[in-house]
This record gives sequence, structure tokens and C-alpha cells, in this order.
Amino acid sequence: MVILIPAYEPDQHLPALIRSIRQAEPWLPIVVVDDGSGPEFEEVFDAVRALGCHVVSYGRNRGKGFALKSGLGFIADNLPGHDVVCADSDGQHRTADILRVAGTLQENQSAQGWSTMVLGSRKFTGGVPARSRFGNTATKMLFTLATGERIPDTQTGLRGYPAAMIPWLRSVHGDRYEYELNLLLEARNAGYAIHSVEIATVYLNHNSGSHFRPVADSVRIYAPLLKFLASSFAAFLVDTAFFVLLTVLVDSLLLAVLGARAVSSAMNFIVNRRIVFEHGRDRPPGAAGVRYFSLAALLLAANFGLIWALEGAGLLALPAKILAEAILLAISFVVQQRLLFTAQASGTAAGKSARNGPREPSASTHIPG
Repeated sequence: MVILIPAYEPDQHLPALIRSIRQAEPWLPIVVVDDGSGPEFEEVFDAVRALGCHVVSYGRNRGKGFALKSGLGFIADNLPGHDVVCADSDGQHRTADILRVAGTLQENQSAQGWSTMVLGSRKFTGGVPARSRFGNTATKMLFTLATGERIPDTQTGLRGYPAAMIPWLRSVHGDRYEYELNLLLEARNAGYAIHSVEIATVYLNHNSGSHFRPVADSVRIYAPLLKFLASSFAAFLVDTAFFVLLTVLVDSLLLAVLGARAVSSAMNFIVNRRIVFEHGRDRPPGAAGVRYFSLAALLLAANFGLIWALEGAGLLALPAKILAEAILLAISFVVQQRLLFTAQASGTAAGKSARNGPREPSASTHIPG
């Protein structure tokens, strides 16, 4: 087992955490990644080195996801075969909880094999900053919408991964806070299960040590859903424009509806495959195309059916159409995320070369004797 801790501009909570881990497990390997903190924080990392940790560093801040993948690359090269528990550097994770996640990871491997990651899930009770409480609630709802799975804490940084999962972990896209959510979004498609274990909820000084940027990082985290909504809105505009044009050119409502939907669906398929669900690029376009346009045909029929039913229930035509489109938008996102643009089978995903991970050489890598 290896403990991996990414750190950007850390304070004395980092050495304190490592001393606590050393007291509980003196010989446990610990890897700390200096995510471009700068010379003014060298004293903190010197203290970490003095405690016998491996320290990986590079010149500029690259983000938490990049730091985690850099640390995983170091572990794969220098400590192969070790399971990994990732923890934050700001004092939010207690030693007892870190070791609990490590123990649960080992228990799950004995019972279920190497294909389960373990999340340390907070209860969000007590003095939790409103920003953190709202962020986790919103992300949980969007995650459930996207995957159909319910996970108590999608934003936790305390996570355990089997050694065999490291090549896949390094292949998942994302260099900043979105990386950890992408792992959860793509885990099922890659053949991995997710297990949660309850941990304490700790926020020091209202989480003042966090480097999370509310706007920029939230956009990164919610990007898959935001891109899907933008793609769907663009398709709606194209559909409407072609519908109006075709009603002028042809004297057939049915042909106008079908022609407009054919054009907008083709555009929507290309955008979703290349931009929205990026892991769908690895899947042959023919297979995804057949599934997509089969879905489009079903949604078109469902659209007419829902509007007819809602109008029969007394709703006016325009509100009925808006409600039907909203319902089908959610269904379309879930189906495309889980079935149409899934990654290759788990063996392929797990077997991707580690060279997909970050390859920037460390400016300083210290390996205790």
C-alpha cells in the first residue's frame, strides 16, 4: 500500500498529517507531489522529505488531476504492484480514515478481486461550508442523472485504488478538479465498481486552505452535462430552422418534420461523439451511429406520443412540447452516456499504455534510501 498526496502551496497541515501516518504505520510508503508550489514552499517539502517521503515536483502548477497522474506514474515506475490510497494535503482527512479506506480496499480485493475503487464518503453534517454542501449536492444529482448510480460523496479526495487499476487511472482525461469526477463517470464503462465507506467530515477554518476556484473549476467539473445541453440546444435551433425552411419548400408537414430531424440528428451525433462524450471516440462510428439513430427514431416517436398525451390531459400545445422535450433530453443524455458512447471493454480500457499519462519530467524527485 502507498499513500499518494498531491499538494499545491501546502501549509504545516501536510507535515502534521505525515507525522500522524508515520506514528500509526511507520513503514508505509508515502508519495507527495509538489504541484508547482514554488520556492517559498520548499521548507514544507523539505520537512516532508525529512519524514522519509518520496517527493515528486515540477516547475509550474498543472492541477490536481495532473498531480495525481504524475504520482501514479512515479508509483508505477518505482513502487510497482502497490495499491494506492490518495488523500488531500489540507488536513481534511484523518489518519484513521485514510487507514480505514486502505483496509476496506484490501478487504474488497479479497472478496471481489482487483476491480473495485473505494471512496471515503463524508456525511456533510455539522459546520460544513455552504459552498461545499451545495457543490456536493449538485454534483451528486448530476452524477446520478448521467450514470444512474447514487454515490454519497462524488467530490471526496480520499480514494483507494488497486494496483492493477493504475494504467487506466493514468489514461482518463482531465488535469484539474474534473479528473476525479471523470474517473467516477467512466468507471462503469471501464468495468470497475465503486464502493463507499463513511469517513469524518472535517473542514478547517471554513476550508480556507482549498484552492478550488468556484466558477472555473465548477465549469470543468460540470463540463460533460454543460456540453451536452449546449449540443442539444444547437440541434434544436438547427431543427427549427430547417423545419421552417422545409415547410416553405415542400407541401408536407411530415416531410418537413422528418427532414429537419434528419439534419439536426446528424449534427448532434457528430458533436456528441467528438466533443461531448470524448471517450466515444474510441468506439467504431458505425456501431455508435446505428444505436444513435435508432435512439433518435424512438425519441421522435416518443415526442409525438408525449405531446399527444399531455394535450389530452388538458395542457396547451406549446407547454406540452416544452415538457416533452425536457423529459426526453434527460433520457437521451443517460442513454448516450451509458450505452452509445461508452469506452471499449474493460480489458482495453485497463490495458491502455501508461504513456497516456503525464510525461513531463520531474524537476526534483527524491527517493529515500
